[in-house]
Amino acid sequence: MTSARRIAFLTCTGLTTATLWITACGTTTPAAPASSTAAPTSASTPPSTPSGPSPTATQTIRISYTDGTVTGDTGRVHVTLGSTVALVVTSSVADEVHLHGYDKKVDVPAHGTATLTFTATIPGIFEVELEKLSKTLVMLEVS
Repeated sequence: MTSARRIAFLTCTGLTTATLWITACGTTTPAAPASSTAAPTSASTPPSTPSGPSPTATQTIRISYTDGTVTGDTGRVHVTLGSTVALVVTSSVADEVHLHGYDKKVDVPAHGTATLTFTATIPGIFEVELEKLSKTLVMLEVS
């Protein structure tokens, strides 16, 4: 409380709250100078929320490799920056699934399925391949 307000408050005897003091004394708070950089002061203004996936959403990308052919989510697949991604790879051969750029790896058994889960924190275009065969499964475009 400024000293001018303290003096005004003390002159309004018998009042116990600042609200009553303002009403009884007719004192108002001077307006702050206008500024284009001032933050809004309204308590009813809701905070802004970032757009994008909810923190619990997982994008699942399913890919199969059989006899030299890749099927499923192939080509270039968009992934939202900040999202959780599950790469589910089924393969007829044993190999290592490698997500380049993130350097994430998981072994997939012959005639089996492996899941590589990661958080898409790096923007760009990243290859997912069967490492030993040098076979591209999908390109992930993270943005």
